[in-house]
Amino acid sequence: MTQTAPAVQPTRVVLADDQDLIRTGLRLVIDRAPGLTVVGEAANGHDAVRVAREARADVVLMDIRMPGLDGLAATRRIAADDSLAGVRVLILTTFEVDDYVFEALRSGASGFLGKGARPDALIDAIRTVARGDALLSPAATRGLIARFLRLRDSEPVQASPLLAALTDREREVTVLVADGMSNADIARQLTLSPLTVKTHVNHAMTKLGARDRAQLVVLAYQTGLTRPPRLAP
Repeated sequence: MTQTAPAVQPTRVVLADDQDLIRTGLRLVIDRAPGLTVVGEAANGHDAVRVAREARADVVLMDIRMPGLDGLAATRRIAADDSLAGVRVLILTTFEVDDYVFEALRSGASGFLGKGARPDALIDAIRTVARGDALLSPAATRGLIARFLRLRDSEPVQASPLLAALTDREREVTVLVADGMSNADIARQLTLSPLTVKTHVNHAMTKLGARDRAQLVVLAYQTGLTRPPRLAP
């Protein structure tokens, strides 16, 4: 008797934006994409957290500026809730250099996307964060972090005792992740297998309490493990 392979469940998406027209447009694009389905909508941060929980979301597309509880606070609540540990937040912003983007990443977002992005870029972004990857290109990673570290240059680096838990190899790999390198790139540079690199990345994320690669990048700079080239002494 031939066994039937189990059906692959679609990625469940929640839309959080206070503009009805934007949510409608996003729903039309996402529901047409294979393997994706919109399971809920929210017009403010409070509802975004509630709907993410009730709809068992995989990804929340989160606007930053919403009435009541904004997208940053909602992202922090999702990141801090153990029952929502599997939920990934993708920030939607008018400008990819929005002053709130860095705070969103620190709050637990997995990446950001400009509202002017093409539909295919939106679909790729959702799929990227749904599988646990960070939606940060090397240029975006270095440029974004460098910009905000310059703005916060008067603040001391927050050295973390958690860094002591990293092995030398895990530190090395984390620095390369913060430089925007993929696992394949790191594997070639260090003459390791991609699987070994992935294991080191996962161990570093666990030890530093990072939800995903985006959080790992932020922590690498925040703790002084590495610094953007333009800020190096």
